[in-house]
Amino acid sequence: MLKEIDSSKLNWKKMNGIIPAIIQHSISGQILMLGYMDQDALEQTQKKKLVFFYSRTKKRLWKKGEKSGNYLQVINITVDCDCDTVLILVVPIGNTCHLNRDSCFESNIQPEYSFLYILEKYLQSRIMSSKEHTSYTVNLFNSGTKRIAQKVAEEGVETALAAVVDDISELIDESSDLVFHLLVLLQNKSLNFHTVIRNLRKRNT
Repeated sequence: MLKEIDSSKLNWKKMNGIIPAIIQHSISGQILMLGYMDQDALEQTQKKKLVFFYSRTKKRLWKKGEKSGNYLQVINITVDCDCDTVLILVVPIGNTCHLNRDSCFESNIQPEYSFLYILEKYLQSRIMSSKEHTSYTVNLFNSGTKRIAQKVAEEGVETALAAVVDDISELIDESSDLVFHLLVLLQNKSLNFHTVIRNLRKRNT
């Protein structure tokens, strides 16, 4: 649920009526961009649940994606300890950067765990384009739930055996295979790893 921020309590004087807004992917954790907001932009962002900025060049309010259609759906907003910066968690619709990239920052600079999300999206794209491409992933997906589940079971056993014999290199390889096949199985059941993470969080509360 979106946590409402009282915009009147932010320090708007520090930067003459605007504050930095850090935009972060709510699932992968990747930093997508940095923009600036005035009080109206923040209020519109909360009201419409889409990110609005204040354009310092055009001197006006603008909705991210108003021309491209690449909107930023707001999941949550938090304020830093000095009340002069906001962090906005979003789900992007399309690419965030005007250069047609996921992020305005270099794609090779991202948190390690973000790769799981990237891999999951890659697998999804390969599966969806199965008519144009044939690959191990596509063939496995098309083989059905029973075969995919069998592969998960096999990789699980091989991962456990590698740990028992203390073969660290093999353990890493087999764990990689296990995670890969688990992601394919989740895709097969119309689930994603985010669902698993949410469940783990729920168990830990």
